[in-house]
Amino acid sequence: MQLNRRHLLQTALTLGAMHAFPGITWAQARPLVFATFTGSWEEAHKAVLVPAFRKATSNADIVLDPMLSVDQISKINAAKSNPPIDVMLHDPGPALQAIAQGLVEPYPVERSAHFKDLIPAAQEATGPSPFFQTVGLTYNPDTVTTPPTSWADLWKPEFKNRVGITNLNSTLGTGFLVEIAKMHGGSESNIEPGFKALDQLKPNLSAVAANPGQLATLFQQGQIDISPGNFNAIQILKARGVPVEWVAPKEGAIAFKTTIHIVRNSPNQELAFKLIEAALSPEVQAQLMEEPYLIVPTNTKVRMGGEIAKALAKDHADMLSKFVFQDWAKINEQRSAWIERFNREIRI
Repeated sequence: MQLNRRHLLQTALTLGAMHAFPGITWAQARPLVFATFTGSWEEAHKAVLVPAFRKATSNADIVLDPMLSVDQISKINAAKSNPPIDVMLHDPGPALQAIAQGLVEPYPVERSAHFKDLIPAAQEATGPSPFFQTVGLTYNPDTVTTPPTSWADLWKPEFKNRVGITNLNSTLGTGFLVEIAKMHGGSESNIEPGFKALDQLKPNLSAVAANPGQLATLFQQGQIDISPGNFNAIQILKARGVPVEWVAPKEGAIAFKTTIHIVRNSPNQELAFKLIEAALSPEVQAQLMEEPYLIVPTNTKVRMGGEIAKALAKDHADMLSKFVFQDWAKINEQRSAWIERFNREIRI
């Protein structure tokens, strides 16, 4: 049998991984599976991160499997000894759950070329943070002629049947609920004012999206005019010509770090490490900071620029000082019950 160069390279990578991780068998070797998020995240990673990974690994095979964090955790828990995912991407709440459930490998910090260059908040030994996300108000400037300035604007009578939100399975949905609870005297440990406010929002609700990607689709289809939204997701819509703008509410935009993890018992741990290294690199982060992706970088070697510097923060210190960071350890204590209650009570 004649072996081509690609096959030999893949064989070498597999043998290398088997040597580094003795528990791996030849039968377990398969393409690297990266569970990214849906929508703009999948697009950004396909366009920028995947090519960088393939360049660093002599064109190793990789599959993107976009899904919410909660679905990633469920999928891995169903097959812990032979997980179908090698790399997980998580927002703060699900990351804490995955770590507590023993689903992640410690990141080999001592081997990393980029870990030391991340801002301190991103230096997580269980899985570093290559990106930050920012949530504010998204609106259609063609139909919303006066830009919103507060979360409270979603309750204005003129937005009857024109507001979109996501369910609480998404970090966007849960983070929004916590902020409106705070607006009405609540907190991460007192969510009742938030549910009361959501009940009062029902006349304005046009849709409850399953995830942020679906929320973006609703804007494209003209079904909603205003919603909570991720900054970077909106930029991709704008690049497609969709009439949409993003603004930080006066209460402060919600910010949360997105961490990336090697899955315990993955047969592709060496390739998983190389994918994460690519995500942490200043080259990839600088590319993802540019239009249309506009993902906030965490590598201090990347200087904030363009629309991010204009609309969000001029540098990392500015970002950390002005945004709202939530207590996800406290949120996780009751989040499952919140999700069940939301699914039962918030119907349109």
